[in-house]
Amino acid sequence: MKLLSSLLLIAGSAQVFAAKNDDTLWGPYRPNLYFGLRPRIPHSLMTGLMWFGTHDYQSISLTRHACEQSDNLDAYTWTEYDPRQGGVQVIHDSANNVKLTTEFLKIPGGENGGSWAARVKGEPIKPDVPSRISTIFYFGLEGIGGLEMETDEDDTGILGEFKLSGSTPELDDFVIRIVDGPNNAAWRGGAHAEAFSERIGKTHFIGQPIPSGGTWQAKDSILNALVTRAREVLTSYQDPETGVPDPAYVLQLPDEAYSGSNLFAVQKLFDGAFQFDVFFESGSSKQKLNSHTLDQGIPALVENYKQRFRSVFPYPSDYAKEKEQELDAFSRAITSNLVAGVGYFYGNSIVNRKFSFEWDEEEDVAPTTSDAGEDEEEVRAGARLTDPKALLTATPSRSFFPRGFYWDEGFHLLHIGQWDNDFSLEILKSWIDLVDEEGWVAREQILGEEARSKVPQEFQAQVPNYANPPTLTMAVTAFINRLKTIGASNGPSNEDLGLGGETQISMMSTDRSTTRNQYLESSDNALAFLRSIYKPLKRHYDWFRRTQRGQIKQYTRKARSRTEGYRWRGRSEAHVLTSGMDDYPRGPPHAGELHLDLISWMAFFTRTMKDIAAYIGETDDEITFLEIETAILGNIEGYIYIFHFLFSDLADLRLRLALERRGKDFFILNADESYHVCHKGYLTLFPLFLSLLPPSSPQLGHLLDLLRDPEHLWSPYGIRSLSAAHPEFGQGENYWKGAIWVQMNYLILRSLHTTYAVLPGPHQAKAQEIYRELRKNVIDNVFKVSLSILVKWLALILSQEYERTGYVWEQYDALTGEGKRRQAFSCDFRNHILIRLSVIRSQVGHR
Repeated sequence: MKLLSSLLLIAGSAQVFAAKNDDTLWGPYRPNLYFGLRPRIPHSLMTGLMWFGTHDYQSISLTRHACEQSDNLDAYTWTEYDPRQGGVQVIHDSANNVKLTTEFLKIPGGENGGSWAARVKGEPIKPDVPSRISTIFYFGLEGIGGLEMETDEDDTGILGEFKLSGSTPELDDFVIRIVDGPNNAAWRGGAHAEAFSERIGKTHFIGQPIPSGGTWQAKDSILNALVTRAREVLTSYQDPETGVPDPAYVLQLPDEAYSGSNLFAVQKLFDGAFQFDVFFESGSSKQKLNSHTLDQGIPALVENYKQRFRSVFPYPSDYAKEKEQELDAFSRAITSNLVAGVGYFYGNSIVNRKFSFEWDEEEDVAPTTSDAGEDEEEVRAGARLTDPKALLTATPSRSFFPRGFYWDEGFHLLHIGQWDNDFSLEILKSWIDLVDEEGWVAREQILGEEARSKVPQEFQAQVPNYANPPTLTMAVTAFINRLKTIGASNGPSNEDLGLGGETQISMMSTDRSTTRNQYLESSDNALAFLRSIYKPLKRHYDWFRRTQRGQIKQYTRKARSRTEGYRWRGRSEAHVLTSGMDDYPRGPPHAGELHLDLISWMAFFTRTMKDIAAYIGETDDEITFLEIETAILGNIEGYIYIFHFLFSDLADLRLRLALERRGKDFFILNADESYHVCHKGYLTLFPLFLSLLPPSSPQLGHLLDLLRDPEHLWSPYGIRSLSAAHPEFGQGENYWKGAIWVQMNYLILRSLHTTYAVLPGPHQAKAQEIYRELRKNVIDNVFKVSLSILVKWLALILSQEYERTGYVWEQYDALTGEGKRRQAFSCDFRNHILIRLSVIRSQVGHR
C-alpha cells in the first residue's frame, strides 16, 4: 500500500510538471545567442536572430548571432524577464550604430504550449550617423514534422507579410508570420540603386534542407547562400570606372526555397529606425495575434514585473534610500538575466572512464612521472560518447560559459527559487535526472556539438570519479526552508512536517499564483516532488561517499570516526579544479590527503538528506543520516580542528619524506604521522560557511576573530579568499589567492544571518556586528564598482546619446576592491557574482 501511495504521488508530481510546462515550454532557451527561442523539446523548432551593417562590405564578416566577446558589443541585457510571461532585452551595437530591442511575449491558450509573439526594434545610437542594418530571423525544424512556405515565392522578394506553416508531434499544427512595422524605411541611395529597384524595400528569403542536428550551424548555411548570390551579382560589376553596387543591394538572400526545406531565413534591410513582429500561433489556440498584442502586452508585462519584483525583493529598510532607484534597476537586470539565461540543452557528451592521476588511486605511494605518450594514448582510447540527455539549466555566462555547471547551479537556484519556486524545481529535477546508475553527475554539462564547439577539445571529456561541490543540496534545503515558512504561516508546524525546529528566515513572494507555487501550497505536491528526487539524490550521495572517501585508518590516524574523511579526486600539483577553488593553496597531492571543504560539504549533504528523509517518512534512513552527520561533525571538530585553533586540510608525512628525496624542501618530524596544512582563508571557514558548528562552539570564536582580522581576511570590500599574510597571497594565477568572491561572502552572510547572529551563544553579539559590517562592505563595494556602469547603461537605454559602458566582474581585488579577471561577464549584468549580491539582498536583508 505504501508503494502504491508513493507511485500515485510521484505520478501526481509528473502531472503538475506537465501542466506547468505549458507556460514554460517556450523561452529564450538558446542563451548562447543574442536572441534565440526554442521549446523544451529535444528535436523541434528553433529560431535565431542575426544582424549586420550594410554600410560596407566588411560588415558581413562581423555578423552578430552568438554571444561573442570579440563582437565588442557595448551592452546586451534583459531589463525584464519572467519565465512564464516573457521579457525585454536591450542590445547596444555601436560599431553598427544601432540599439536593438527584442521583446518576447507568451500568449497562453490551446493544448500545445500556447502561442508567442516577438518584436525586434532598432534605432540609431547616434542620430546624425547613418544606421543601415540588415536583420535575418530564421526558423529551423529538427526531428519529425514539416515546415512550408505559405507566401507565394517571388524571385525579387516579398512585399507584405511572410508566412510559414508547420507541424510536429509535440507542437501539432502552427503558423508563423513576420509582419513589418508601420514606419520602416529602406536605403535607396548609393551606387547602382536604379539597377536593383525591384528588390529595394522587400523581404528576402532562403529555404534550405539541412541535416538533422544542423540548426545550430544555421548562420554558416544562411551566410553561404547570401555570399554565393553576392558573388554572382558582382560578376557584372568588374569595371573599375563604374564601381560596385552599394552593399545593401548585394548582400541579400537569393529568394528561393528548395523542396524539403527545414531551415527558412527571412531577411529585412532598413535605413534608420525599424520594427518588425514575429508571431507563432499554435493551431490549438483560437486567438489571432497582431501588433496590438505586443503594443498592449509588453507594457503590461514590464509594469507587472516591476511590481512583483518590489513584492518579492522589497528594498531593505536599513539601506540608503537615495540608492533605491539604482539598486532596484540593477537588481531587476540581474534577476532578469539570470532567468533569461536559462537554457535547454540536448545531446550526447564525452566521458573518459580510464583517466586518473596516480594520487587518485588508493595505493599508498607518492606521485611519480609516467610516460606521457602512453598516458595520452590511453586517455584517447577511454573517451566515449554517451547516450543523449536533456538538461534545463541556468548558465554562468552567455558568451564564455553557455552551458550547465554543477558548482554554479546551486547558487543560481537559490535566487531563481525566490522568484519562481516551481520553475527552480523544474531545473533542479532536470539536473537530478542526470544522475547515472552509479550516482555520478558530470561537473560540466557539455551536451551536443553546439556546446562542444565552445570548449577546447582537451577539456571536453568528463571523468566519472571527479566531483564538484554538491551545491544542488543548497537548492533542496532552500525549498525545504520555504516549506517551513509556508507551514509556519499556514498552519502545520515544522515538527508536523517532520522538518525539525530550526528557524531559517526567507523572504517569500506575495505572488501565490498556482503556476509558481504549486509545490509550496500543496503538501501532497511537495511530498511527491521530494519523493521523486530522493532515490537518485541518495544514489548521488552514496557515489560521493564511495568515490571521494579519504583514508583514516590506513594511516593509523586517531579520529572519532574511522570512516568519515573525504578528499577531492582529480587534483593536480597546482590545482584542485574539482573543489571549485582552483589554485587555492593545498598540500602536495597524495592518496593520504583529507580535504576540509569536501568534508564540510559532505556534512551539509548528509544534513539535507536527513531533512528529506524526515519529510517523506523514511525513518530508518533519517536515523542513518543523523549518525553519519554526527560522525562527520565529530571529525571536523575533534580531528581537523587542531592547527592553532583553526580548521585545516590533512596530509601525510610519508609524502614529505618522498618529496624530500625528489629535492623538495619539507621539514620532517616523523615519517609515520600526519600533519595539518593550514592556509588561512576560505578553506578555513568552511564549517562556518555551511553552519556546521553549534553557536556555543569555542572554535566559532576563533573563526570569527580570523574573519574580522584585517591582517588576514577582513577588507573594506569583503572577505578575502586567502590571508593577506600568506606568502602566496596575490601570487601566480591569483585566482583564489586573495581575490574577493561574492558567492563565498554570501555563504558567510547567510550563515551569520540564519544561525550565529540569531541563535543564543557566546559569540552572538560578535556575529551580529560582523554581519552588519560585512553586508554593507560587500554591497557598497560592488555598487561602487558597478554604479558608474549602471548610470551609463541607463543613459544608453533612456536617451540617444552614446556613452561607452564598462564591465561587471567575476571577482574583486583583495586590496583595492576593483573588478578583476574575465570580461566574459561584460555588459549583460548577469555574471554569477552579482547574482549572489541579489541573493544577499533577498535573503539577508534587514529583519
